[in-house]
Amino acid sequence: MNVWPLGLLTGILIAAPQQQTETVSRTAAVDHHQLFSPAIAKLSPTLAPVDAAALVALLDAAGIERAVVLSLAYQYGNPNKPAVEDEYPQVRAENDWTSQQVAKYPSRLRGFCSINPLRSYAVDEVNRCAKDPQLRTGLKMHFGNSDVDTTNTTHAEALRAVFRAANTHRMAIVVHMRTTISKQRPYGAAHARAFLDSVLPEAPDVTVQIAHLAGAGSYDATGVDEVVQVFVDAIAKRDPRVARVLFDVSGVAGLGPWKEHALLIAKRIRELGVERILYGSDGAGGGNPSPREALASFRELPLTATEFRSIEGNVAPYMR
Repeated sequence: MNVWPLGLLTGILIAAPQQQTETVSRTAAVDHHQLFSPAIAKLSPTLAPVDAAALVALLDAAGIERAVVLSLAYQYGNPNKPAVEDEYPQVRAENDWTSQQVAKYPSRLRGFCSINPLRSYAVDEVNRCAKDPQLRTGLKMHFGNSDVDTTNTTHAEALRAVFRAANTHRMAIVVHMRTTISKQRPYGAAHARAFLDSVLPEAPDVTVQIAHLAGAGSYDATGVDEVVQVFVDAIAKRDPRVARVLFDVSGVAGLGPWKEHALLIAKRIRELGVERILYGSDGAGGGNPSPREALASFRELPLTATEFRSIEGNVAPYMR
């Protein structure tokens, strides 16, 4: 089992992959990107209700030992959906429900709190979650479902406050960076540079995990590759701001026209460095694959058996 060494910086890998001749039979050590919630199905009817027991059964079917469970509380502050009454109390309740569920399987599941970082209660909720033994591991933010734009100076200021709070409490951060698709918000290199310059420096002491390889569960947009290229360049230059940045691959294979981009996805994974790549599958249901199905799709990428073993064995520092 590999543990990503803190502070490790890698250059760009340019060697062509060797022909895969081995059979990859082991399973992933950790699913670093899992979601569940019966309550949230009220806001997102396409999502199938899943609780801790159901998730553990799905992990067992895939042969995956542990999972990171990312609260969906931010959905109550999703401006792309109809406003809800008593928003902050419902955000707290959803985070608390996640805490209660993961507490049933402490050796298998690790919970992350979540918020819309632009809401006035955001820092208060981070501070509250930091006191919960089941949520203090980390914080999830979904820029798309919070309509966050890192190039917007007001948004960047709010993000800095949240990142500072998470860093103070030594909470790891998982970020879905892709901007809102339903509103066709711009997304590209400018957003990645703004994130690196204005936001990321506020959390220098914790792991920052970029979800979906900077996409939205697929790799079918030009802007996504622009964002990844910014990170590739920063890593190649040994930029200290990215010393603790990792990337999960949830949804990059198996959703959308991903096979058209499979060679590019593999190339970017190598350029970022396989030691920075975390396996994740995203929430099951609502058209999303199960952990077993997601793992099978991931293994269709044109990577070598050695690379698959490395990625599937990587364990984020916050899971140690």
